[in-house]
Amino acid sequence: MTPTLDPDWLAARINDVSIKGIAAAVAELIRSGEIPPGTSLPPVRTLAEILTVSPATVSAAWGQLKRQKAIAGKGRSGVWVCGDNLTARPVRFEKIGNYGSNIRADLAMASPDPALLPDLREAMLQGIQCPQLNSYQREAIAPGLLAAIQPGWPFPAEAWLATDGGFDAMNCIVQTLFMPGDKVIIEDPTATRLLDMLDNIGAEVMPLACDEQGPLPGALKMLLNKGATALIYQPGTHSATGHAVSQTRREELAQILAGSNTLIIEDDGIGELAARPAQSLGRHYPDRTLHVRSYSKAYGPDLRLAVLSGPQALIKRIHSWRNFGASWTSRILQQAVAWMINDSGTQQQIQRAKAIYRQRRRSLLDALAKRGLDLPDRDGLSLYIPVQSEQFAMITLAARGIAVLPGERCRSGSNQFIRVSTARLASNELDSIADALVLASGLDSSAIRSDL
Repeated sequence: MTPTLDPDWLAARINDVSIKGIAAAVAELIRSGEIPPGTSLPPVRTLAEILTVSPATVSAAWGQLKRQKAIAGKGRSGVWVCGDNLTARPVRFEKIGNYGSNIRADLAMASPDPALLPDLREAMLQGIQCPQLNSYQREAIAPGLLAAIQPGWPFPAEAWLATDGGFDAMNCIVQTLFMPGDKVIIEDPTATRLLDMLDNIGAEVMPLACDEQGPLPGALKMLLNKGATALIYQPGTHSATGHAVSQTRREELAQILAGSNTLIIEDDGIGELAARPAQSLGRHYPDRTLHVRSYSKAYGPDLRLAVLSGPQALIKRIHSWRNFGASWTSRILQQAVAWMINDSGTQQQIQRAKAIYRQRRRSLLDALAKRGLDLPDRDGLSLYIPVQSEQFAMITLAARGIAVLPGERCRSGSNQFIRVSTARLASNELDSIADALVLASGLDSSAIRSDL
């Protein structure tokens, strides 16, 4: 029989009765061994009465601990401690790439082809000539980088911050501006790591349905009416589906958002490799729009560079939070990217890379079409392929030495799909890969078309 924790004993060890405070106190007691695995926690209402908080507060704290796999159970069966490993982990993201040793074609990560990235030698020489080299001055963004990006930025922002990549920028936003229990609207599907970040902070994810033109206005309106704190969406080429938000759809979304104060967060992860430049709702709502643009895929992942823009008050809060760690992004890397943005040779290389990526994607689409699967030609470094069963698709492909990303890593809804990277697709494997994908889909061409 599992022991039940004394509620008075537990309450005496909780000093901060917020959601985060309760979760942190219990997590520390589990981590230290004072609450061993198998112990049943007190009923929510009992503990809430002793702490003089609402039962919803304790339930939300329990929810945060469940997401960390520290406790389990619900309802009348009670809640108990199931583990003592409370290190936060991006579980969905860490699963990507764990496909065994028999994979001959790894098409899971939609990462750029190193052979198509710009040569960094001259850029690095330019980088070490940056002003304030080796200074401990914690400037938000190097003046040279700011001057380089402003002409192509989608709206006249009030403040700017350089970060160590796009996901670093998004994590800074989530860690700084969100609280456990916040209701966050996010496209469904979305980027895998964004869902991990929201789980880690204990936010309530509100999936937003999309179509070929982007988020659906009606679905957005319904979710806003439920008290959403923020909206996260990809304003340019979508990382999972390849669609892009149309101008018409953007105006419709702007009209829906006019009736709310919801924070708008735009994640442009493809950046300059997109067929069309990303636009922004910041033109409508500059006082509540945060826009992130990554330079990793176009210029090089090891540059670890993105830029975040938005209202001065929010950027200041995010910059202050960064002072717990790195404080600023390397000025050498900022200067290097600034030089490449203004270098005609680099820009020609990026245009060449875009054309090759487009051709590789088109080649796989043509091969699938010849086999009866007619998919739309969208954009990006991957293909979105609806399937009858993700599990069947993954097993079928793995048996043929092919790894892809299952939709469950980046979706909240029920639509079954796989994402197939085309960025590094070898032409000599095209036919065998297309054969396997058709078999793995488990669908005929008409069923595929109706699900797009």
